[in-house]
Amino acid sequence: MKRMGRRGFLAASTALGIGAGLSTHAILSEASENETADKTSDISRRDQDLPFIGTEETFSTPALLKLNSINQDHIAFLEEIGLSDLGQRRIGDMDAGGLNVQILSAHTPSVQNVPGQRGIDLAYRLNRQLVDGPITKYPDRFKAFATLPLQSPEAAADELERSVREDGFLGALTNGHIAKKYLDHPDFEPVLARAVALDVPIYLHPGYPADDIFKIYYSTTRSKYTEEYQDYIFSGSGYGWHQEVLIQCIRMITYGVFDRFPKLKVIIGHMGEGLPFYYERIVNDMGEPTKDSLEKPIGKYFQDNFWVTTSAFPQTELLNLLLKYISVDRVMFATDYPFADIKEQTDWFRGVDLPREDKEKIAFRNAEKLFGMKVPVT
Repeated sequence: MKRMGRRGFLAASTALGIGAGLSTHAILSEASENETADKTSDISRRDQDLPFIGTEETFSTPALLKLNSINQDHIAFLEEIGLSDLGQRRIGDMDAGGLNVQILSAHTPSVQNVPGQRGIDLAYRLNRQLVDGPITKYPDRFKAFATLPLQSPEAAADELERSVREDGFLGALTNGHIAKKYLDHPDFEPVLARAVALDVPIYLHPGYPADDIFKIYYSTTRSKYTEEYQDYIFSGSGYGWHQEVLIQCIRMITYGVFDRFPKLKVIIGHMGEGLPFYYERIVNDMGEPTKDSLEKPIGKYFQDNFWVTTSAFPQTELLNLLLKYISVDRVMFATDYPFADIKEQTDWFRGVDLPREDKEKIAFRNAEKLFGMKVPVT
């Protein structure tokens, strides 16, 4: 007897008017899920040829791992997932997932906790290591965001200009607060002004909170669970990071950064860091108290000055919600490699039910336009 798959069984049992122990709702739900899966599969096959630019792709170096890791176990984990590999392992993962280009950025918090000349020198060395290493060896596969010594804002502005003009970097990436200050603080106006003059974006990546904020919000009263890094992850990728970035975005808007620098371009990741969920609440509740202090309605700044990437959030319902509030022309693909699997991200997006034109914008065209680059022809 020919084996009948689950879908065939459900179709046959429905036709015969029998439930085989399943409710009508369960049968219809299963059929609906299968139809959705079939449609996703068809769309994915149609879009197998999509090129991809990954706009949030992380790296480190042995020196940076030692500087930024909490202990030796943390270093071992980051080495195991390939964070410091900028060679064949990374290229192999890109090839397996069909990711044409990675825009590299240094692992949080990068050099933001390093003051003075030491921070300035370390930022320069990190940027030059990329140029002298992977970017030279794989010029079609790697681009980069500059690492900046933000505790020295004038030097950071100079390093941004040097790295863009001399080394072809595409902008800069920051990692949360800088000595308890965000980019809305007047200290950082030299960096913002230089980004505008160079016409390059600043990517706001999350960073861990200041110690006093960590103690208030995230420290656990069940001390034995610090061994499981519950407080550390809670303050980071488990929740805190995303709120931290969104808070910085709202600060930059409400404290007039984009009125002072109307052409400033800012990128945020992780499907908007919660912005789609909170968008109407932010716009509605913050609209009234800011109408006399801002030059535009608060929501307009999200439309005019921000780009959003999909990094590490391969969830179609969140993408649809994001596109409800942010133009498809402002959304870009990212994987968050090596913390997320490249192939999982590209496979997901190939199956997303959007018009081909919109998918091309998100996959690579918006990045090409924003960064003034092209996906290499293969």
